[in-house]
Amino acid sequence: MRIVIPVLALSSALLLPGCIARTALDVVTAPVKVASKAVDLATTSQSESDEKRGREIRKREEELGKLDRDREKLREKCSDGDRSACRDMEGVEAEMRALSPGVPVEPGRK
Repeated sequence: MRIVIPVLALSSALLLPGCIARTALDVVTAPVKVASKAVDLATTSQSESDEKRGREIRKREEELGKLDRDREKLREKCSDGDRSACRDMEGVEAEMRALSPGVPVEPGRK
């Protein structure tokens, strides 16, 4: 039992400087890591910006597709003589015109 205590004391004395050095390194580099993380959170990378723009464009394209389907249904009703459908179709077309500038035209498409 008397041998165990000196061995533990010696081994902890040898391991403790490594722990202290590691802790000191963490304390010194912590402000740099925090500042770096804050900059990362505050800025938007080009790829993140591109992804966001792509999502917005797809959302507008989906909305235009829905409006186009609605317009076709209203056009059929309008051609059958339903005047309210004709008015509704004009409103749908106005919404489509408002959304169209936000959707880029693909090369080769009109």
